Amino acid sequence: MNQNRGGMFGSVPPVTLNLIILNALFWVAQVVFANKGIDITTYLGLHYFKSDLFYPHQIITYMFLHDASGITHLFFNMFAVFMFGRTLEMVWGGKRFLFYYIVTGIGAALFNMLVVYIRINAAESELSPEILAEIYRNGAELISTGRNYADPLLGGFNALLNQTMVGASGAVFGILVAFGMLFPNVELIAILFPIPIKAKYFVILYGVAELFMGVWDRTGDNVAHFAHLGGLLTGFILILYWRRNNKRNGKFY
Repeated sequence: MNQNRGGMFGSVPPVTLNLIILNALFWVAQVVFANKGIDITTYLGLHYFKSDLFYPHQIITYMFLHDASGITHLFFNMFAVFMFGRTLEMVWGGKRFLFYYIVTGIGAALFNMLVVYIRINAAESELSPEILAEIYRNGAELISTGRNYADPLLGGFNALLNQTMVGASGAVFGILVAFGMLFPNVELIAILFPIPIKAKYFVILYGVAELFMGVWDRTGDNVAHFAHLGGLLTGFILILYWRRNNKRNGKFY
């Protein structure tokens, strides 16, 4: 994304800068450890709460990991943090911005887990108790070693149960909705679609697109669309809450 107002460019405030550095360091660690045969992504990435691979700390650590097979996932997320996060930090201050970033990331994780819960409950009705017991008993080990069941139904359920979610995208969507609410009429230019569009409309269109792709995805695009929506909704609710409280105190933010 590009902002068309030069005033938005400037020095990078400390929290934004450190978030970018931290995400980059985690990505380097993923690559380095993977080359040594150590998979930290499985331990730090987010799993469904009924998976044997789930640990509570993953609700936070997942948002500092990215796809280690390439740099594209990391680059675009950190580019968004750089472009929009620094503006929010300058407006809110570092503490509030960091709080917002982490909370929207957690909100994205919990919302995605809720959607997985609904999908798993629906899928369980198609499998026998014996097969379900087998998947719950051995499925996590298969996924952690890069394998899965050959049967599409079993393999799909096991992937849903034990899949790993990584990335700062949930928090990034929180940043986008915050920017759209604070600067609704700032015009943005998308990289793929170089047409100026106001921030408020961009956020709405992006959210609708994520909802559509999440509901109608039949290709397994390996993108957690509902996590994106979770970050967006969490940010929207949090900002509305802040605005309500700040109006009582005669403040804007």
